[in-house]
Amino acid sequence: MSPPAFFAKTHSSVWSPNLFADKVVLCTGGAGTICSVQVAALIKLGANAAILGRRAAHTSEVASQLATLRPGARVLGISCDVRDASSLIAAAEQTVKELGRIDFLIAGAAGNFLASVEQLSTNAFKSVMDIDVLGSYNIVKACLPYLKWSKGRILFVSATLHYTGSPFQIHVSAAKAAVDALSRVLAVELGPLGITSNVVAPGPIAGTEGISRLATESYMEAVRKSTPLQRLGEAYNIADATIFLFSEAGSYVNGDIIVVDGGAWHRQGSLGEYPDVLLDGTVIEGVRGMKGKKGESKL
Repeated sequence: MSPPAFFAKTHSSVWSPNLFADKVVLCTGGAGTICSVQVAALIKLGANAAILGRRAAHTSEVASQLATLRPGARVLGISCDVRDASSLIAAAEQTVKELGRIDFLIAGAAGNFLASVEQLSTNAFKSVMDIDVLGSYNIVKACLPYLKWSKGRILFVSATLHYTGSPFQIHVSAAKAAVDALSRVLAVELGPLGITSNVVAPGPIAGTEGISRLATESYMEAVRKSTPLQRLGEAYNIADATIFLFSEAGSYVNGDIIVVDGGAWHRQGSLGEYPDVLLDGTVIEGVRGMKGKKGESKL
């Protein structure tokens, strides 16, 4: 099996080829478009990996693709639900049994879709909170014994939506704000044990599943124009930030948030004309996964 074109560029050329030799990364949401590139970059730089995902066949397929990126690379594809703490404990145990250790943890499992407060059900709000927040907490708890041994690094994949009021993203904004707070507390509690905890906050990243689910082409063109650097980001930009934080260069960075968005959050605002889009009864449509009826949510 050959790697997909999506893995052609996973990181910048400045990093040493064997930077992470003999290290092991465990990543929830590791079969997703951003997280898989983060893991791919680490593999190319010498690491072995375990990726966790709910869809067994897809997770296994991505793991097989990742294993082709470096001769001798070992990559586990483990099916589990981050809301189930016992399945994560088993996944961490399997990773250590087969790969020997856990040095790096990436908590990247997340859920998202567009919905107004009127469209969003309590169950839908809870589902996102459970995946993003409870799932992040669960994987830290599962990996903590091994991270204490390796004096490892924790990295949460967050967002910038909650830095401003972002309409139709109340569920994700609340979840990511909680993830940021979780990381800050872990940085203080685990720092004395030699473990760092940080956050990487991607802006709009081209070619990702999140972009395809959340926005139309016309909206993304408006996002591009409003971004100070006048372009969308690439998944490898997130991987570069990950490499920095996991490398010796980032060893004294703890409890911080690295925003990788080209300056976009400083200008992020509303879909369409504010406040008309909120007052004219507009229903969010044309987004994959949404039912398109007022009062209904995806979950």
